[in-house]
Amino acid sequence: MMLRIALVAGALLLIANTSGAQLGRQQGLKDPNVATEAELAAAGLGADVAKALVAKRPFMSIVELDQFLQQQGLKREQIAPLYGKLFVHVNLEMGTRDEILLIPGAGPRMVREFTEYRPYTGGFAQFRKEIGKYVDSTEVARLEQYLFIPINLNTASDEDILSIPGAGRRMVREFKEYRPYDGLEKFRKEIGKYVDQKEVARLERYVMIK
Repeated sequence: MMLRIALVAGALLLIANTSGAQLGRQQGLKDPNVATEAELAAAGLGADVAKALVAKRPFMSIVELDQFLQQQGLKREQIAPLYGKLFVHVNLEMGTRDEILLIPGAGPRMVREFTEYRPYTGGFAQFRKEIGKYVDSTEVARLEQYLFIPINLNTASDEDILSIPGAGRRMVREFKEYRPYDGLEKFRKEIGKYVDQKEVARLERYVMIK
């Protein structure tokens, strides 16, 4: 009996810890803004497009990346399979219709369901519950990997900050050093001491201030 209670408690703790994570649970999806040139080429872009992508990034949305890939001469039938391997994550709270529709297999129905339950005050635990009304747990997990929920700059844990693609331990230290943040202007000013403005803008996608 005690073992059973311990196992249940452990499972609940795991859910609590993962529900506040920056990104949805990942299944090997690469973020094209931080992936290496070799990883991008291996995902199916080819060496020339991968090199051009690295030179052009960061991309602030999957729509922006999609337009870039089309400009490189890739057809829709070539682009679509790529998004099973690499993707610019969509903000679950603010993602647009066009962004959500680029998630493989999402479609208009998921645009409606994703947006219906905003704001996701319960984090990804709420997402799993609500979207689980329409598709099975395997599909919920597949969709989740394409999404993120912004973290609160003033209260985010080290784990939350580290889940931002490409953040690393240095950014954990810098994000926390300047707390409390009274606005995003302070974030831009302080983090801009360490990285260029393009990288500040990329990181800013993943944060909010409450």
